[in-house]
Amino acid sequence: MLVRIDLHNHSCLSPCGNDDLTPALLAVEAMEQKIDILALTDHNCGRNLPAFAEACELCGIVGVYGMEVNTIEDVHVLALFAHLDDAMDFSSFIEYLLPDIPNRPDLFGNQLIVDIEGKTTGVFEKSLFSTSGISFSDLIEEVLSRDGLVIPAHIDRPSNSAVANLGFLPDLPYSAVEAVKVPTEHEVWGKTVIQGSDAHFLSHVGKRNCRLEVPQRSFQGLKQGLSEGIVVYGP
Repeated sequence: MLVRIDLHNHSCLSPCGNDDLTPALLAVEAMEQKIDILALTDHNCGRNLPAFAEACELCGIVGVYGMEVNTIEDVHVLALFAHLDDAMDFSSFIEYLLPDIPNRPDLFGNQLIVDIEGKTTGVFEKSLFSTSGISFSDLIEEVLSRDGLVIPAHIDRPSNSAVANLGFLPDLPYSAVEAVKVPTEHEVWGKTVIQGSDAHFLSHVGKRNCRLEVPQRSFQGLKQGLSEGIVVYGP
């Protein structure tokens, strides 16, 4: 079956994310846009994933729990997990590696932790704009060792991408790669190329997504679909 997937989205926890983009509103907007499998991938932190999990269940969406990790090389990579507990454990690992640099909301934006109703329950103090303290290659290995999906983000973007910051996309065992424009001119080593919204505002949700052939509407179905690589781009 063909399902619509969007594996790259932020919430009000990301300093560059709009304060109004709560995990619940992300799920509701995705439901209205007929997204079947949706990921929340805040920068270097998963503290809004519990609210996201509740919202996806209520909306009938397959939730994928992850984050967009910023490596030592300043390369952004999507780390995605089937289960909330696994994602929260990985989040704790990345949070520990972050340098002890406080966020400056006046310069970079708020880092709000919220519940399913959108009420603020906390503020993440360390800067989530920082690099995480783990290298690109080590991150790939770490996520795969935890049975997650690992996807280099927006490889064709002129900043914070593997091609921009490393000079090329290394030949490593990625689950897929994400590109802003398809087809991409970059070497992807036979990996499936997907698109994601990279939403930072509610109006961005669903602006880039794709349809993927999967055997079932689930994380395991997503994993198999990415390995087989039958993708349809566009609306």
